[in-house]
Amino acid sequence: MGHGPFPLRTQRTLSQQRQGGFLVAKIHRTAGRIFARKLREHGLVINPAQGRVLFVLWQEGAMAINELAKRVSLGKSTLTNTIDGLEAAGLVARSRDAGDRRKILVEPTAENRTMHRLYEKVSLQMTEVFYRGFTVEEVTRFEAGLERILQNVSTEEKAQ
Repeated sequence: MGHGPFPLRTQRTLSQQRQGGFLVAKIHRTAGRIFARKLREHGLVINPAQGRVLFVLWQEGAMAINELAKRVSLGKSTLTNTIDGLEAAGLVARSRDAGDRRKILVEPTAENRTMHRLYEKVSLQMTEVFYRGFTVEEVTRFEAGLERILQNVSTEEKAQ
């Protein structure tokens, strides 16, 4: 038995034994495809970048483009194209910040309230898919572990 939180049954290192990163990436891709299909079934056709922008705006309201770029982790040209598409669809609007005319704000439009409700409905369906067969205690432990991993990778990213 090894030392620390992971008993080592062989001479392999922890990174050779564990596939967490690979599994998280695979889950992300698969869940993304299911989520997009479920959105389409409700008449919502948005790409993942658009979904990220809308989600942040729904959670936090209007914000400057520079702040939005940080929150959604998209490059400037990708974000500009994403906002252009959402604006053309009537889902967001750009405006000048009254306090600082140099800042451009992006905000959700009244037209996207219905979309927000449908998006939330599909999100709840996805949560049911994710945790099918899990107990409340298992979900709590799992999410606590994910929070720790997120903290670890965030700390590592800031250190570089």
